[in-house]
Amino acid sequence: MQDFAAQQGLPSHLPSGHPGIAFGKVGVLIVNLGTPDGTTYWPMRRYLAEFLTDRRVIEWSPLYWYPILYGIVLNKRPQRVGKAYEAIWNKERDESFLRTYTRSQAEKLAASLAGLSPRIVVDWAMRYGQPSIESRIKALQAAGCDRIVMIPLYPQYAASTTATVNDKAFDALKAMRWQPALRVAPPWHDDPVYIDALASSVRSQLAKLAWVPEVILASFHGIPKSYFEQGDPYYCHCHKTARLLRTALGRDDKSFRLTFQSRFGPAEWLQPYTDKTVEELAKSGVKRIAVINPGFVSDCLETLEEIAVEARDSFVEAGGTDFAHIPCLNDTPEGMAVIENVARRELMGWI
Repeated sequence: MQDFAAQQGLPSHLPSGHPGIAFGKVGVLIVNLGTPDGTTYWPMRRYLAEFLTDRRVIEWSPLYWYPILYGIVLNKRPQRVGKAYEAIWNKERDESFLRTYTRSQAEKLAASLAGLSPRIVVDWAMRYGQPSIESRIKALQAAGCDRIVMIPLYPQYAASTTATVNDKAFDALKAMRWQPALRVAPPWHDDPVYIDALASSVRSQLAKLAWVPEVILASFHGIPKSYFEQGDPYYCHCHKTARLLRTALGRDDKSFRLTFQSRFGPAEWLQPYTDKTVEELAKSGVKRIAVINPGFVSDCLETLEEIAVEARDSFVEAGGTDFAHIPCLNDTPEGMAVIENVARRELMGWI
């Protein structure tokens, strides 16, 4: 390895005989939730075990939770979740679309930042599964990055998402003698670039329909209500995003509603629940709805299967006729504009 000056063909300031090192570059690490490596039992079990043993995700005492997890959940849930993943798996690449989109987002971000500085190195990681946060931090440092901007790909902050990414990054730093400086991007739930991108996506997708939705649901991933009561700002972030998007689309609170999905376990989660709202709308006579997932940067199991398939089926079975799932921003120009905006803002002062 060599210093940045030498890499650029410039005179090196290192003394003669100094060990070869790489430094002077700035890393940008985008981090998504994670994905299993396959849809069969063992890959699914490994992924679920890592996810469901995270104390930020499940805050119950391990003395209570682990017997349930290892005695029941990890014996039954991998098969069921694996079948759901199989239905929305990227067969061409043999991977989840979450991995496909996250890789593409990193590649496109690298291309868009290339003109900003040759010192920038862009990489991507997953909180659960591979590539791990630790491995990519080490890879960035080995590439000469002594400063890293880490972007957890969650527009709204939650302890069970953003904070657990931070935890894993700091765990990696604790084991390093020469730590790179780490800057963590804050959430962007009310950033005008993000709201404009969402509104543009909604308008574009609705323009492709032969019908107009009576109601649009903004469905966010839920968290237990107790997490919010203990001070998690996620609920407030989601409501602000929904309010700003509702205003941008010119809709009122009856034709644009916020809901929460993906609850797990017996505890009460944030309400109103997406699945129950979809059924109630159909039973009340609403025939046409569209659903968007503003809290997800990339389409994944929770959007492609839980909303685009399960919610659609529930709506039709309850009497609805037309259902549209609006894709996540993914690696579209609008989606990349959001991520690039965050990256450029957090690179200020370093580049």
